[in-house]
Amino acid sequence: MSAQPLRVLSVIPPMTQLNTPYPSTAYLTGFLRSRNVTAVQEDLALALVLKLLSREGLEAVARHIDTLPVLSHTPSIQAFVAQRKQYLGTITATIAFLQGRDTTLAHRIAGRHYLPEGPRFSSLDVYIDEDGGDPLGWAFGALGLHDRAKHLATLYLNDLSDVLRDAVDPRFEFVRYAESLAASQPTFDPLAQALAAPPNLVDDTLRELTLAAIERHQPTVVLLSVPFPGSVYAAFRIAQTIKATHPHIVTVLGGGFVNTELRELADPRVFDHVDYVTLDAGERPLLALLAHIQGERSRQRLVRTFLRDAETGQVRYVNLVEPDVAFAEVGTPTWDGLPLDRYLSLLDMLNPMHRMWSDGRWNKLTVAHGCYWKKCSFCDVSLDYIGRYEGASAVVLADRVDAIVKETGQTGFHFVDEAAPPKALKALANELIARNTGISWWGNIRFEKTFTPDLCELLADSGCIAVSGGLEVASDRLLSLMKKGVSVDQVARVTRAFTDAGILVHAYLMYGFPTQTVQDTVDALEYVRQLFANGCIQSGFFHRFTCTVHSPVGQNPEEYGVTLRPLPPVSFAKNDIGFDDPTGVDHDALGVALRKAIYNFMHGIGLEEDVRSWFPFKVPKTTVSRHRIERALGQAA
Repeated sequence: MSAQPLRVLSVIPPMTQLNTPYPSTAYLTGFLRSRNVTAVQEDLALALVLKLLSREGLEAVARHIDTLPVLSHTPSIQAFVAQRKQYLGTITATIAFLQGRDTTLAHRIAGRHYLPEGPRFSSLDVYIDEDGGDPLGWAFGALGLHDRAKHLATLYLNDLSDVLRDAVDPRFEFVRYAESLAASQPTFDPLAQALAAPPNLVDDTLRELTLAAIERHQPTVVLLSVPFPGSVYAAFRIAQTIKATHPHIVTVLGGGFVNTELRELADPRVFDHVDYVTLDAGERPLLALLAHIQGERSRQRLVRTFLRDAETGQVRYVNLVEPDVAFAEVGTPTWDGLPLDRYLSLLDMLNPMHRMWSDGRWNKLTVAHGCYWKKCSFCDVSLDYIGRYEGASAVVLADRVDAIVKETGQTGFHFVDEAAPPKALKALANELIARNTGISWWGNIRFEKTFTPDLCELLADSGCIAVSGGLEVASDRLLSLMKKGVSVDQVARVTRAFTDAGILVHAYLMYGFPTQTVQDTVDALEYVRQLFANGCIQSGFFHRFTCTVHSPVGQNPEEYGVTLRPLPPVSFAKNDIGFDDPTGVDHDALGVALRKAIYNFMHGIGLEEDVRSWFPFKVPKTTVSRHRIERALGQAA
């Protein structure tokens, strides 16, 4: 293979976030440029949404709906058809408003006479007071005009998303697009069937955008980064388009989904669409692969790479052991080439902490690679992105911050670590303060005792505005079993220290962990109620525990009192694994109550009620003292 000039295009496939770029392409592009490789990037997830949610896109949707039988019209489609003229007349300006380019439109949107309103607006009914007053007044008051309008505009977009789902593609969602085709799918069959099906309007639109990006950048290599199952289908559609029109372009699949679920990849059909699949941190495999493409190495020099053998047609995995690129040497992420002024700031949730995942353009940066704790039994601690911990100095991190602010002109940062280490955060905070950097930042941590009130104040002084962390099951017995390394009382003290420093706190919560009883669940909800009532946390979310093959529970189930169910033969994705818990608890039924309770807690509702009132069936009384958290905080009378 003769050497040729390389031009690498990194692509974010649909769907990821709409308010800010997913950071994988920014990291890869920055790294490749630091190694003198010509590298560019595209966010086709954002491009697809902006194309569909344009006047031209909605006109195409309307024409498609005209071909459907009226009996198939869902309430979302009916609302769109009835208000078609209003949707076509408001979409361009509303998108511009959510992009921050037409802020004065907030007055008309907030007045509730500008936007057409579909089924999603019924969620506002829960806020109407007994006197029939302003349904959003409690949340935004008289002065929150812009946020009020942003929330209404988000409901409007969600209505349109439902129309796309009901009329065009039943798999369509803004974040989890066609997720079921990829997540823990043992075979490639569902994806293969979907890719062989006639393209719909969403597919055709993505094809046009892909071809335009190829024409614009003229790449020799395309990297498809798939962080989640909800971006896999679109990534393969992009690769399919490239193979059909530009077969000389090398396509490479990687990212979080691949690193987690495709470690036993054996289906040759995957390579009808992509040429290579790489695992784990991408820097070293990419350097080896680019050298291979240029003919500088034999195939045997590839690192953590799957490919289809040209002679046998079978999948091969080649992994010459070479050292990974040090975290301090991966370079500074760059957002050059991404349309930073076209991302959508959405306001799905009125809670001030919860909104941060969808509202605002955040520069995403990592303080350290991997997790310094790496003991939690529910976590994929055996995988590289968790198990290999490596940091960088505060000076290097602050230099990266300065470079990113200079490039983007934006001072908001989201540190996207598995759990940012306290020691590194302290050093970084001191460096940021010494430089008078003036950024705002938030990130994920562990609620460990190292976060003293003094450290929390220091972090706030450096620009920390919010933290999220895992409380998981609020039970000391279960926290010990899952090797979380914290107690409920400790979490209360740490979270209150953050709150007292003016830092918002979000708690990741879990239910359905092995041996968790109904009593454990009721007691956990009581702890959570008290944490909200005592101002320790402002936001939270209950996740259903999932056993994965890479976690300690999945690898040593007998230690957690459960029995794993046998998996079918796997040639594609492998991650989630079913298990039998002798407690026999119906966790799904409990989960409905937990999610309802915490939604209300986040809005300040029901914080004084008996937690049993959230369950539609009889549950035991909590065994937790009603003043347990107050005592932990030293505030009990």
